[in-house]
Formats: sequence, C-alpha cells, structure tokens
Amino acid sequence: MASTEVNQMLAAAAAACEDKKAEDIRILKLDPSESGLTDYFLICSGNNDRQNVAITDEIEIRLKRDFGMYPNSVEGRRQGEWVLMDYVDFIVHVFSTEKRAFYGLERLRKTATTLSIDDLNAEIKKQIEQARVRSARKSVKKAVVTKAVAVMKKAVAKKAVKKPAKKVAKKVVAKKRA
Repeated sequence: MASTEVNQMLAAAAAACEDKKAEDIRILKLDPSESGLTDYFLICSGNNDRQNVAITDEIEIRLKRDFGMYPNSVEGRRQGEWVLMDYVDFIVHVFSTEKRAFYGLERLRKTATTLSIDDLNAEIKKQIEQARVRSARKSVKKAVVTKAVAVMKKAVAKKAVKKPAKKVAKKVVAKKRA
C-alpha cells in the first residue's frame, strides 16, 4: 500500500494535469506481482507537443513547490510527443493523442486497476484518519505510562523520607538511654 504522501503527490500531479487542460486523465494502480518498478501510472494526453511540455512543467513545478520532490528521470521532453516523468513511486506519461493510441499502455497493463481522482482522494482521507487514530492511541498510552511513573516516584520518595526518620528516632532513643 502506498503511503499517504505518495497518494497526495499523485493527486497533486493529476490536479496539475487538469489545470493545464490535459485530456483523458487516468490513474492506473499496478499489480505488485507484475510490476516491481512502480506503484502507479498517471496517463494523460495533450493536443500538441507544446501542451504536453506545459503539462509536464506544471507537474514538476507543483511537486517541487508542495513536496520538495523532483523527478528521478525525465524522458522525451524535447520531442514532446511522449513525455515520461519517473517519480519512483509513480510514473507520469503525457502523450500526444496519436502516440497514446499507438502504444496503448492501458491495454498493455490489463491487470492494473483504474482509479478515479475521487477514489484517490477517498483513500488519502482514509489513510489520514487511520494515522490520527494511531496517534491518539499512542498519546493515550503515553499519558497512562507517564501517570504510572509519577505515582511510582511519589511512592519511592515517601519510602525514602520514612526510612531516615526511623533511623533518626532510633538514634535519639539510643542517646537518651546512654
């Protein structure tokens, strides 16, 4: 399962595609048994090479600004017909319409699950909620442990105070007898 940050970066990349008017945006969740190279493909199309470069520029700027993340590798930016951006956990493919039809990545990855942006946002919300629950449980456990330690320290302090008092009393009684 991908981390919350990876899903947030993927959602930001998809939003950048939408902002630059990319067409037919799809997110493919790849089957881990078939693809060890990445978790997701983000695939979209532009109307021309210049738009494809603008889409990839927007994705790169947004992920750099919001997450401090740069692509591991960028291929095809000069030609602009098929631009590939490798972010390790997901790969962005920006195609011209003709190249997308020719290569058909969706057809090649039949076992991949197609996610909508709404599905991705729901998964992010679920992961955040689970993280909050875990954090709340940890803070409750920490509070219980802290309270138990405080009670133990008080008990030890009381015993330490009682022992010297008994020793002083014995010495005073011994001096009176002498």
